[in-house]
Amino acid sequence: MTAHLIGEFDCKLDAKGRLMVPSGLKKQLPLAETDGLVINRGFEKHLTIYTKAEWDKITAELASLNSFEKKTREFIRYFTRGASILTLDASGRVLLPKSLLEYAGIQAEVVLSCQFDKIEVWSKEAYDAQMDDEPENFANLAEEVMGNKGRSANGE
Repeated sequence: MTAHLIGEFDCKLDAKGRLMVPSGLKKQLPLAETDGLVINRGFEKHLTIYTKAEWDKITAELASLNSFEKKTREFIRYFTRGASILTLDASGRVLLPKSLLEYAGIQAEVVLSCQFDKIEVWSKEAYDAQMDDEPENFANLAEEVMGNKGRSANGE
């Protein structure tokens, strides 16, 4: 079983668009310095960082899809658009691609939010707005999403 990434980190980009990987996160990514990381667009206006091993699993799954179907080709094209390898420099920084920063509206302040096997990278402003929009009744959402776990389709 793979260990899941944990934490939420407030960070600032330097003038060149480099992100210092927080030490608490770096400890959870022991292979990042040798294997690198992969960043691409998230489904909302944010970026997503994967370990190289996780990215390889995702792309293997994408490669197994039927590329003769138009919607499959479109999904793969949009999902992988802008994907880039990130390499940690000697100071533990990664240079985030300018095109991806522009896509996500990221300028200086960012939030790194660990989500199991990936790290979401948000502009601080967008992340705060997302979290301020918490459902009125989070318990109802939890029941809707997680309530039927472990039950079969026929209710048993």
